[in-house]
Amino acid sequence: MANDIRICDECNHIKMKTILPKLRKMAPDAEIKTGCISYCGPCGKRPFVYINGRYISAPTEDEVLKKAEPFVKQPAVQE
Repeated sequence: MANDIRICDECNHIKMKTILPKLRKMAPDAEIKTGCISYCGPCGKRPFVYINGRYISAPTEDEVLKKAEPFVKQPAVQE
């Protein structure tokens, strides 16, 4: 099952140019959606991503990615 990742392209704390490549590397199979996801309160205070049904936030973009790693679904190994 592919990962579902959503990020707000209006967030003042996330740089699309830097976070998108990092997310693609972390979850190559992910469907990454960008756009407002109506989470404006927390979005205005710190960086966050929505990954597989969970909102993950942290003081910095790199910390958000580190906190999000455990929620990335790994592709099934085929034998």
